[in-house]
Amino acid sequence: PVIMAALARAVVLGGAVGIRADSPADIGAVRAVVDVPVIGILKRDVPGFSVRITPTLEDARQVASAGADIVALDATARGRPGGVSAETLIRAVKEATGLLVFADVATLAEGQLAAAAGADAVLPTLAAPAVGAGSPHEPDLELLAELARTVPVPVIAEGRISTPAHAARALATGAWAVCVGTAITRPRAI
Repeated sequence: PVIMAALARAVVLGGAVGIRADSPADIGAVRAVVDVPVIGILKRDVPGFSVRITPTLEDARQVASAGADIVALDATARGRPGGVSAETLIRAVKEATGLLVFADVATLAEGQLAAAAGADAVLPTLAAPAVGAGSPHEPDLELLAELARTVPVPVIAEGRISTPAHAARALATGAWAVCVGTAITRPRAI
């Protein structure tokens, strides 16, 4: 948490207008040192499920209690504990926490369903290029453009944004904002 708080402070000094942080400990540490919105997630493995980003309502409550301003969650069609759909989880998190909810999606249909369920923003965080299309190291600008054209909420580019050129192309494609993770938080990637 101390390192994540220092990174958060550094990127805010560099111009970041929000921070996405993972785990209640990191969220609390970041919240204590920055005055920008904190998008909270809780990544955890749940046996038998591939959903990892804030998979349950209880996880969202922990994120909210730690000081997040926004809860981000996996809004894909993948199964989650209790058989709860992404749409049901979005509604439940908004009602239980009173916070904005950001939906991490992999497809256009998931983004549309998340927006219809009340997500306050859609992020193609979990998109992967189709076999033979695009690079695993490039953002999915085609999906980003489709989401920007069809969902009535802001679309935030996230996922494989690793250069200023990626960020500029994402904004030109229709992203409302850009979220950068690995390229500024993992020394080996930098």
